[in-house]
Amino acid sequence: MKSYNIDENGFYGEFGGAFVPEVLYKCTEELRCSYRDILESDAFQQEFRNLLNDYVGRPSPLYEARHLSELYHARIFLKREDLNHTGAHKINNALGQILLARAMGKTRIIAETGAGQHGVATATVCALMGMPCTVYMGETDIRRQMPNVERMKMLGATVSPVTSGNMTLKDAVNEAIRDWCCHPRDTFYIMGSAVGPHPYPDIVARLQSIISEEILMQLQAKIGRNYPDYLMACVGGGSNAIGTFYHYLDNEKVHLIAAEAGGKGCDTPFTAATIHCGTTGILHGSRTLILQTPDGQVIEPYSISAGLDYPGIGPVHAHLASTGRATIYSINDDEAVRAAYELTRLEGIIPAMESAHILAVLPKMELSEDDVVVITVSGRGDKDMKSFLDNKPF
Repeated sequence: MKSYNIDENGFYGEFGGAFVPEVLYKCTEELRCSYRDILESDAFQQEFRNLLNDYVGRPSPLYEARHLSELYHARIFLKREDLNHTGAHKINNALGQILLARAMGKTRIIAETGAGQHGVATATVCALMGMPCTVYMGETDIRRQMPNVERMKMLGATVSPVTSGNMTLKDAVNEAIRDWCCHPRDTFYIMGSAVGPHPYPDIVARLQSIISEEILMQLQAKIGRNYPDYLMACVGGGSNAIGTFYHYLDNEKVHLIAAEAGGKGCDTPFTAATIHCGTTGILHGSRTLILQTPDGQVIEPYSISAGLDYPGIGPVHAHLASTGRATIYSINDDEAVRAAYELTRLEGIIPAMESAHILAVLPKMELSEDDVVVITVSGRGDKDMKSFLDNKPF
């Protein structure tokens, strides 16, 4: 049977690998040689799972959204990652990576953030473990995600503003990598999404796979089988999406659906729809699909969503899209905002702007009453209230 997972060389088909400067080669090799033994050890798994249960609040509920189901004539379940401690799926990965850092003897943590949820999650676990933390965040995102900035500072993190490029997620990643190059011996970079050089995409996928692991058990209990007809998640770098898809990658009974940020439209310069508009190249240490000019210069992305405002995509999602294993929709800003208001009014759940993008796919699908749909609500919408209020659809 064909597998869609990573191979022994760190590639998903033609995508992935580790393309890093010489100064970081030792760091990535040390991580590559260590991560599987640590992650698969009984000691790691026991501590990680105990903290997921007692600190994060897992398992997150799988909620049958009855009003949404009536509207779209299918059985729609929401995987409630918005109910995790810190308000998003990001805590799963941050918690696992800081345990990995500690096991490797690292004493200083750095991270990047766009929407701020990964920054908050990293600052949270650093407070828990008593480690210093620096979070790089573009000034554009600092302005539109100020509540999360203040949360990070309250947790004791240093938030370092980034003023290069369009001052969003790509630029924050650039600065975090520069920091790592300058402090390779004691520093661990907690990568927030399924991007970057191998083994980061696989580390993030394994840690976030708790999402699909729980869906298997929860669906079995609710409907008598452990798989849906459609499994859906938003994708920027792709951490919540690969966590949602992980245990279903090779089950082709399940249709994988992802939504990327179309911004003001794929036919405009203001988009972050990497899969629809990108071409193959190298970004942040990985071969993947990138928004770039014909001569390889990265094109600045645009999205109303800070968490999806990235000019690349995780290599696993580039592979799933290129092979046809996943169907990818491009969702524009206004469609996402309308979907967020729809869920809020129907179910009393305010989703993150990122999550709203996958909810906006529902009107574009042809569903039947027998179809079982699982949608991951990757985070809650508290951080996005200003954007929602400034862009009311009515």
